[in-house]
Amino acid sequence: MSPSAPPPPATGPEQSAPPFAAASLIGVVFINMLGFGIIVPLLPFYAHSFDAPPWQMALIFSAYSVGAFFGEPFWGRLSDRYGRKPILISTITANGLCYLFLAFAPSIEAAFVIRLLGGLAAGNGAVIQGYIADVTPPEKRARQLSYQGAAWNVGLIVGPSIGGLFAHTGIGPAGFRIPLFIASGLAFVCVAAVITVIRESRVRQTDISHRASRWAAAGEALRHPVIGRLILLTFLIGFAFTGIESVFGLWAQARFDWSPRDIGFAFAWVGVCAFFTQTVVTGRLSERYGEGPMLAVGMAMTVISMLLQVVSTGGLMTTVLMCFSAVGSSVAFPNVAALISRAADPHRQGQIMGLNNAAGALSRVLGPLSAGLIFAEVIDGPFLLGAAVVAPAIFLALAASRRAGGRTADPA
Repeated sequence: MSPSAPPPPATGPEQSAPPFAAASLIGVVFINMLGFGIIVPLLPFYAHSFDAPPWQMALIFSAYSVGAFFGEPFWGRLSDRYGRKPILISTITANGLCYLFLAFAPSIEAAFVIRLLGGLAAGNGAVIQGYIADVTPPEKRARQLSYQGAAWNVGLIVGPSIGGLFAHTGIGPAGFRIPLFIASGLAFVCVAAVITVIRESRVRQTDISHRASRWAAAGEALRHPVIGRLILLTFLIGFAFTGIESVFGLWAQARFDWSPRDIGFAFAWVGVCAFFTQTVVTGRLSERYGEGPMLAVGMAMTVISMLLQVVSTGGLMTTVLMCFSAVGSSVAFPNVAALISRAADPHRQGQIMGLNNAAGALSRVLGPLSAGLIFAEVIDGPFLLGAAVVAPAIFLALAASRRAGGRTADPA
């Protein structure tokens, strides 16, 4: 990985992937995230069924992200070495088994360990992104990665309604078994789909994987003038967004006396706007104007929305600003991965994507913690903190784009 210029495009097995390979994998992402979405809203009630105190409920949430923090670079590196398909099959299978074990967890401590292992197994986003990078020309990657984000979000939107329909909170931990069985079943459907539909995009390249140790390769990536800045950018954006999301309900209730129904309605609109942006807008704009400029524009939109939220009058204005922020993040995030895929060594796509996703997982642990602490002192503090953190990331994006030295916009 040379800091002076991005490596040449990958050649070889990546070019032999069939048409619609990335689209097939995006369908698998949707099914997988549908299962994930079934469980997430039920976790507080699941933990409460064990008479767990609030701090243990928080641990159940954070355990998944902690597991993903370690899993992302690990699975990404293995997929570079052994191929994407076997790693996808093994990680999705392990995640399905974790859902199954969670249905019969004897204690909250056991549930924590299972969630930690589930997060470790589910930290395979880098493998999926690596596959998309393998089978997609560089100029089309932002579009395909935005489709992946859309599938991810729709799964999270549809899943909670299924989980709520089949959960029976009044009978203890056993009341959550049916949703957990459904989530486990969906994971095994994904495994069957990967086995039958997805074709391997790489061949084993063990000699290349051994050129640098895991830690040496990670240090090399973080020192890279493009990749290091983009990984830092991922952490900063994730830190701000997840912090705001974690306290938004409490903030809206304290500021405007919103009910859970009002909050749910607002988030529904956010989901619609994010989906539309990811499926219709992001790819076209990135292909026309370039990944770097659109990344900076997306983050600028989020900074503006965070600052204006402080003076919001509630109701329509708050919802519109949330949607504006969602559009900004939906424009920004796919371009981070697209730029990293351009700058990374083609033989280390999975590992580098994994390091980037690990930074995102770490931000999902620290962001909510910081937002909760500042919210207790200054009610609008999470929005001000978010804007202060994201604003410098705009300049990181522009600097990384210039150093990448690749395409910034279509000639047309």
